[in-house]
Amino acid sequence: MAVSSSNGSIQGRLIEEIRRRIIAGEISPGVNISELAIAEEFGVSRTPVRETFKQLQTEGLIEIRPRVGTFVTTPSRREITELFQMKELLEGAAARLLAQRGRVPEIDKLEENLRQADHAVANDDRARYAELVEEFHDLLIVGADNNKLEAHYRMLMNQLAYARLVHTSLSQPGRPLQSDREHHVVLDLIIAKDGDSAERVMREHVRASRQALLAGLGDTI
Repeated sequence: MAVSSSNGSIQGRLIEEIRRRIIAGEISPGVNISELAIAEEFGVSRTPVRETFKQLQTEGLIEIRPRVGTFVTTPSRREITELFQMKELLEGAAARLLAQRGRVPEIDKLEENLRQADHAVANDDRARYAELVEEFHDLLIVGADNNKLEAHYRMLMNQLAYARLVHTSLSQPGRPLQSDREHHVVLDLIIAKDGDSAERVMREHVRASRQALLAGLGDTI
Protein backbone atom coordinates (compact mmCIF):
# COMPACT_ATOMS: atom_id res chain seq x y z
CA MET A 1 0.00 0.00 0.00
CA ALA A 2 2.21 2.82 -1.26
CA VAL A 3 1.38 6.37 -0.25
CA SER A 4 2.08 9.82 -1.67
CA SER A 5 5.66 11.02 -1.75
CA SER A 6 4.82 14.12 0.29
CA ASN A 7 6.25 13.72 3.78
CA GLY A 8 3.23 15.41 5.35
CA SER A 9 0.72 13.15 3.62
CA ILE A 10 2.78 10.04 4.36
CA GLN A 11 2.87 10.89 8.05
CA GLY A 12 -0.80 11.76 8.23
CA ARG A 13 -1.86 8.66 6.32
CA LEU A 14 0.25 6.37 8.46
CA ILE A 15 -1.03 7.81 11.72
CA GLU A 16 -4.65 7.68 10.55
CA GLU A 17 -4.45 4.12 9.24
CA ILE A 18 -2.54 2.55 12.15
CA ARG A 19 -4.79 4.37 14.62
CA ARG A 20 -7.86 3.05 12.78
CA ARG A 21 -6.55 -0.52 12.87
CA ILE A 22 -5.89 -0.34 16.60
CA ILE A 23 -9.29 1.15 17.44
CA ALA A 24 -11.08 -1.37 15.21
CA GLY A 25 -9.26 -4.22 16.92
CA GLU A 26 -7.45 -5.29 13.76
CA ILE A 27 -4.18 -5.12 15.71
CA SER A 28 -4.58 -7.02 18.96
CA PRO A 29 -3.00 -6.09 22.30
CA GLY A 30 0.14 -8.09 22.95
CA VAL A 31 1.09 -8.43 19.28
CA ASN A 32 4.41 -6.83 18.35
CA ILE A 33 3.78 -4.26 15.60
CA SER A 34 6.64 -4.61 13.16
CA GLU A 35 8.21 -1.33 12.11
CA LEU A 36 9.72 -3.04 9.06
CA ALA A 37 6.45 -4.68 8.02
CA ILE A 38 4.56 -1.37 8.21
CA ALA A 39 7.30 0.39 6.23
CA GLU A 40 7.18 -2.28 3.51
CA GLU A 41 3.38 -2.29 3.35
CA PHE A 42 3.19 1.46 2.84
CA GLY A 43 6.28 1.68 0.66
CA VAL A 44 8.09 4.12 2.94
CA SER A 45 11.27 4.24 4.99
CA ARG A 46 11.29 3.39 8.68
CA THR A 47 11.54 7.06 9.69
CA PRO A 48 7.86 8.03 9.18
CA VAL A 49 6.82 4.72 10.78
CA ARG A 50 8.95 5.52 13.82
CA GLU A 51 7.40 9.00 14.06
CA THR A 52 3.94 7.46 13.72
CA PHE A 53 4.64 5.15 16.63
CA LYS A 54 5.78 8.10 18.75
CA GLN A 55 2.54 9.97 18.01
CA LEU A 56 0.35 6.98 18.81
CA GLN A 57 2.28 6.42 22.03
CA THR A 58 1.53 10.04 22.98
CA GLU A 59 -2.16 9.32 22.35
CA GLY A 60 -1.96 6.33 24.67
CA LEU A 61 -2.72 3.75 21.99
CA ILE A 62 0.62 1.92 21.90
CA GLU A 63 3.60 1.28 24.14
CA ILE A 64 7.14 1.36 22.77
CA ARG A 65 9.42 -0.94 24.75
CA PRO A 66 13.09 -0.31 23.86
CA ARG A 67 14.83 -3.40 22.46
CA VAL A 68 11.59 -5.38 22.86
CA GLY A 69 8.98 -4.02 20.45
CA THR A 70 5.87 -1.89 19.98
CA PHE A 71 2.55 -3.10 21.36
CA VAL A 72 -1.08 -1.99 21.51
CA THR A 73 -1.88 -0.91 25.05
CA THR A 74 -4.66 -2.48 27.10
CA PRO A 75 -6.32 0.00 29.48
CA SER A 76 -6.41 -1.15 33.10
CA ARG A 77 -9.66 -1.08 35.08
CA ARG A 78 -8.47 2.13 36.75
CA GLU A 79 -7.63 3.72 33.39
CA ILE A 80 -11.02 2.77 31.95
CA THR A 81 -12.71 4.29 35.00
CA GLU A 82 -10.71 7.50 34.68
CA LEU A 83 -11.33 7.78 30.94
CA PHE A 84 -15.07 7.22 31.46
CA GLN A 85 -15.10 9.91 34.13
CA MET A 86 -13.71 12.31 31.54
CA LYS A 87 -16.17 10.99 28.94
CA GLU A 88 -18.98 11.71 31.38
CA LEU A 89 -17.86 15.31 31.86
CA LEU A 90 -17.39 16.00 28.15
CA GLU A 91 -20.61 14.37 26.96
CA GLY A 92 -22.58 16.01 29.76
CA ALA A 93 -21.23 19.38 28.67
CA ALA A 94 -21.99 18.56 25.03
CA ALA A 95 -25.62 17.76 25.88
CA ARG A 96 -25.94 21.10 27.66
CA LEU A 97 -24.37 23.02 24.79
CA LEU A 98 -26.53 21.31 22.17
CA ALA A 99 -29.67 22.07 24.19
CA GLN A 100 -28.77 25.76 24.01
CA ARG A 101 -28.45 25.77 20.21
CA GLY A 102 -32.06 25.12 19.24
CA ARG A 103 -33.18 23.16 16.18
CA VAL A 104 -29.82 22.55 14.50
CA PRO A 105 -29.31 19.80 11.85
CA GLU A 106 -27.81 17.40 14.39
CA ILE A 107 -31.19 17.20 16.13
CA ASP A 108 -32.80 15.76 13.00
CA LYS A 109 -29.92 13.32 12.65
CA LEU A 110 -30.26 12.26 16.28
CA GLU A 111 -33.98 11.63 15.81
CA GLU A 112 -33.27 9.45 12.78
CA ASN A 113 -30.53 7.68 14.72
CA LEU A 114 -33.02 6.78 17.45
CA ARG A 115 -35.59 5.54 14.96
CA GLN A 116 -33.00 3.12 13.59
CA ALA A 117 -31.81 2.26 17.09
CA ASP A 118 -35.34 1.33 18.19
CA HIS A 119 -35.54 -1.02 15.21
CA ALA A 120 -32.14 -2.57 15.94
CA VAL A 121 -33.01 -3.19 19.60
CA ALA A 122 -36.42 -4.65 18.69
CA ASN A 123 -34.66 -7.09 16.34
CA ASP A 124 -31.86 -7.85 18.82
CA ASP A 125 -29.32 -6.63 16.25
CA ARG A 126 -26.54 -5.76 18.69
CA ALA A 127 -23.91 -5.18 16.04
CA ARG A 128 -26.06 -2.56 14.32
CA TYR A 129 -27.10 -1.03 17.63
CA ALA A 130 -23.43 -0.70 18.65
CA GLU A 131 -22.80 1.29 15.45
CA LEU A 132 -25.77 3.54 16.22
CA VAL A 133 -24.57 4.09 19.79
CA GLU A 134 -21.26 5.39 18.46
CA GLU A 135 -23.10 7.59 15.97
CA PHE A 136 -25.41 8.99 18.67
CA HIS A 137 -22.52 10.06 20.87
CA ASP A 138 -20.62 11.45 17.89
CA LEU A 139 -23.61 13.54 16.77
CA LEU A 140 -23.95 14.87 20.31
CA ILE A 141 -20.33 16.04 20.32
CA VAL A 142 -20.53 17.56 16.84
CA GLY A 143 -23.82 19.23 17.72
CA ALA A 144 -22.23 20.96 20.71
CA ASP A 145 -20.28 23.05 18.17
CA ASN A 146 -17.20 23.42 20.38
CA ASN A 147 -13.93 22.61 18.63
CA LYS A 148 -11.89 22.34 21.83
CA LEU A 149 -14.36 19.96 23.43
CA GLU A 150 -14.46 17.84 20.28
CA ALA A 151 -10.66 17.65 20.02
CA HIS A 152 -10.30 16.43 23.60
CA TYR A 153 -13.15 13.98 23.07
CA ARG A 154 -11.59 12.45 19.95
CA MET A 155 -8.30 11.78 21.73
CA LEU A 156 -10.16 10.35 24.72
CA MET A 157 -12.15 7.95 22.56
CA ASN A 158 -8.99 6.83 20.78
CA GLN A 159 -7.39 5.97 24.12
CA LEU A 160 -10.48 4.02 25.12
CA ALA A 161 -10.61 2.19 21.77
CA TYR A 162 -14.35 2.64 22.33
CA ALA A 163 -15.42 0.74 19.22
CA ARG A 164 -14.29 -2.46 20.91
CA LEU A 165 -15.53 -1.66 24.41
CA VAL A 166 -19.07 -0.71 23.42
CA HIS A 167 -19.76 -4.30 22.33
CA THR A 168 -18.75 -5.56 25.77
CA SER A 169 -21.01 -3.05 27.48
CA LEU A 170 -23.99 -4.00 25.30
CA SER A 171 -23.45 -7.71 25.95
CA GLN A 172 -24.95 -7.29 29.43
CA PRO A 173 -28.56 -8.57 29.68
CA GLY A 174 -31.08 -5.81 29.06
CA ARG A 175 -28.42 -3.14 28.46
CA PRO A 176 -29.28 -2.38 24.80
CA LEU A 177 -32.93 -1.62 25.63
CA GLN A 178 -31.99 0.46 28.67
CA SER A 179 -29.32 2.33 26.70
CA ASP A 180 -31.83 3.12 23.95
CA ARG A 181 -34.31 4.47 26.48
CA GLU A 182 -31.63 6.64 28.06
CA HIS A 183 -30.75 8.09 24.66
CA HIS A 184 -34.41 9.00 24.11
CA VAL A 185 -34.61 10.83 27.43
CA VAL A 186 -31.44 12.78 26.69
CA LEU A 187 -32.69 13.88 23.28
CA ASP A 188 -36.12 14.84 24.63
CA LEU A 189 -34.43 17.11 27.17
CA ILE A 190 -32.15 18.62 24.52
CA ILE A 191 -35.13 19.38 22.28
CA ALA A 192 -36.92 20.92 25.28
CA LYS A 193 -33.83 23.15 25.72
CA ASP A 194 -33.44 21.91 29.30
CA GLY A 195 -29.65 22.04 29.40
CA ASP A 196 -29.34 21.33 33.12
CA SER A 197 -31.38 18.13 32.95
CA ALA A 198 -29.83 17.06 29.64
CA GLU A 199 -26.36 17.27 31.18
CA ARG A 200 -27.41 15.40 34.31
CA VAL A 201 -29.13 12.57 32.45
CA MET A 202 -26.30 12.27 29.92
CA ARG A 203 -23.80 11.90 32.73
CA GLU A 204 -25.99 9.25 34.37
CA HIS A 205 -26.12 7.41 31.03
CA VAL A 206 -22.32 7.37 30.70
CA ARG A 207 -21.97 6.06 34.26
CA ALA A 208 -24.45 3.28 33.52
CA SER A 209 -22.48 2.36 30.40
CA ARG A 210 -19.25 2.23 32.41
CA GLN A 211 -20.83 -0.04 35.00
CA ALA A 212 -22.11 -2.39 32.27
CA LEU A 213 -18.68 -2.41 30.62
CA LEU A 214 -16.80 -3.22 33.81
CA ALA A 215 -19.29 -5.96 34.60
CA GLY A 216 -18.75 -7.40 31.13
CA LEU A 217 -14.98 -7.29 31.45
CA GLY A 218 -15.10 -9.08 34.79
CA ASP A 219 -11.64 -10.22 35.83
CA THR A 220 -10.12 -9.96 32.35
CA ILE A 221 -8.38 -6.68 33.22
